[in-house]
Amino acid sequence: MTATAPTERREGMAGLAKGLAIIEAFSIYPVMSVADAARAAGTTRAAARRCLLTMVDLNFLELSGRDFRPLARLRRLGGVASDRDRLVQIALPFIEEARDVLSESVSLAVLDDDRSLFIARAEAQHIVSTGVRVGAHLPLYCSATGRVLLSKHTDEDIAHRLSRDPMVARTPRGLSTIPDVLGAIRAAAHSGYAITDEELALGIRSMAVPVFGVDGKIVAAVSVSAASARVKVNDLRKRLLPVLSDCAQKISRPVRAWRG
Repeated sequence: MTATAPTERREGMAGLAKGLAIIEAFSIYPVMSVADAARAAGTTRAAARRCLLTMVDLNFLELSGRDFRPLARLRRLGGVASDRDRLVQIALPFIEEARDVLSESVSLAVLDDDRSLFIARAEAQHIVSTGVRVGAHLPLYCSATGRVLLSKHTDEDIAHRLSRDPMVARTPRGLSTIPDVLGAIRAAAHSGYAITDEELALGIRSMAVPVFGVDGKIVAAVSVSAASARVKVNDLRKRLLPVLSDCAQKISRPVRAWRG
């Protein structure tokens, strides 16, 4: 058996050390770019990029644009579920219950930088799908979940977030200016829910309500999407809102107890 040369061992251990440093950094930062990972590991961008792309290939990370995010395989390395995993575990039975009552797909989303990230979904059986998959992102400005998730933020913070990327109306009904979107977010804060009526896509209506943690902080949004031919705006408010609000309250109680 041929012994490994000391130089090879040193290089291998150095690569492992860099990878472990990046993995450790993901326990602090939920999202990192190549530059972020290089700083965290104290290495070059080229070395950090190689480590990150290797972890993408091995299904430890996902790459979205310039951002790398942990997948379940990486979060399981520590043997302890992350806050996001715990939230999904708490919420899933309740969103499935709401799905069964409404016969509409119900989802759970959280704020992920400047986007709404879907982390759980109970799918209803319809010929035409109206929702997004788990792991998908939506812009904050034109989604019901985004408007709910921002509804406790200050006007200054909202305007800053919205100004980072161009806002483009996806349909003729869409809002695309900061004052208009800010007004919709403030309306959601006042009413306790947000509705987007064919703003994301023609033929789709969505509604979202907040899930509260300790100190009244919004930790997630529960949402429902439906075909506009099947569900009118008045139906959203009268028939779906009570069920969705009850679902959010059922999730909020254990979340407050867990995080309190």
